[in-house]
Amino acid sequence: MMGGVATLRAGSPDAAGLDETRVADAGRLITHAVASGVFPGAVALLARGGMVVWHEPFGHAQVTPIVRPMQIDAIFDLASLTKVLATLPVALRLWQDGIIDLDAPAHEYVPEFAGAQRDAITLRHLLAHTSGLPSWIPLYLNASRRSQMLAEICRTPLVHGVGETVDYSDLGILLLGFAMERAAGRRIDALVDEHVTATLGLDDAAFNPQPPARERCAATEAGNKYEREKAGDAGAAFPWRTHVLVGEVHDGNAYYGMAGVAPHAGFFATAAGVAAVAYQWLRPGAYLPSAVTTEALADQRESAREYPRGLGWILHHPEAFFRALGPRSFGHTGFTGTSVAVDPDEDLLVVLLTNRVHPNADDTRIHEFRVTFHNAVMEGLR
Repeated sequence: MMGGVATLRAGSPDAAGLDETRVADAGRLITHAVASGVFPGAVALLARGGMVVWHEPFGHAQVTPIVRPMQIDAIFDLASLTKVLATLPVALRLWQDGIIDLDAPAHEYVPEFAGAQRDAITLRHLLAHTSGLPSWIPLYLNASRRSQMLAEICRTPLVHGVGETVDYSDLGILLLGFAMERAAGRRIDALVDEHVTATLGLDDAAFNPQPPARERCAATEAGNKYEREKAGDAGAAFPWRTHVLVGEVHDGNAYYGMAGVAPHAGFFATAAGVAAVAYQWLRPGAYLPSAVTTEALADQRESAREYPRGLGWILHHPEAFFRALGPRSFGHTGFTGTSVAVDPDEDLLVVLLTNRVHPNADDTRIHEFRVTFHNAVMEGLR
């Protein structure tokens, strides 16, 4: 451990108790998925016992209007992995330092968010996705600045009772970000830089990557076809992007409304960067106190319906993409085709970053592929 964080080292599959033939099988699955059009390219990384034992690129980072092979240090739009790799560590550090109280009502930090059931929504509800706020709406159709985005959230009706059900909500994490910014007096990118990227030494992780890093980014969608269709008639006159997105956040609320800097999406990193952040959860006490990680990985639902949820993290359940991992495992996905899963019992970290929305987001076979891939990884343990 160096500088108050846990660091991964290089190792071999055999040294970490993995069957090299089975690891190769997992690689062949990715190769077949690329050939079948599930995604153009990917970077996979496995770590066990504190060692990176497999780290390999596949396919292409971009296929139109130019063709670029995937590189091992490709930078990906992590989409919703932003929530657990950037925003969650900041929230936990601010909580640990007494700057925020997870059990305080959100309106204590954002007074505009008040009235009726809103008064009962805490920061914990926002992190556990039990606030009752809707999962997604195109706030940016009526908001082009951060202050306008917050105003749109404050006037958005709840779709569930507070604490009634787990309903994954980008709006809830956006509100959490505004609350943290108010409490800490700094924007979310400055907070992430202080508590995540600088602390862990992640030179290739950032919001709004700039040249030369931008040229290493895996491409995402050609324009915003997916969100344009979801917006329907309301977005008919909106000035949508039409070019292939490279180094620009795919998510519309993050791009149009938050200038690429948002707590729910917009963080870019390599597979090695993802692993460096996720690895801290396998070595509690180095980066975050053990009591904090234990609380974050406890089921936060109380009486809420749906599958178990920690603070930010998806917890193990029969329908999880990492269901093959152990009962204490946890993970998260991103819309662009990214995922990370952590199994404390096996001391295992699985990173799979793909550009599955390039050049369009129509193909959703990534969901089934993730399950198959994690099954293969677990078959390689011995």
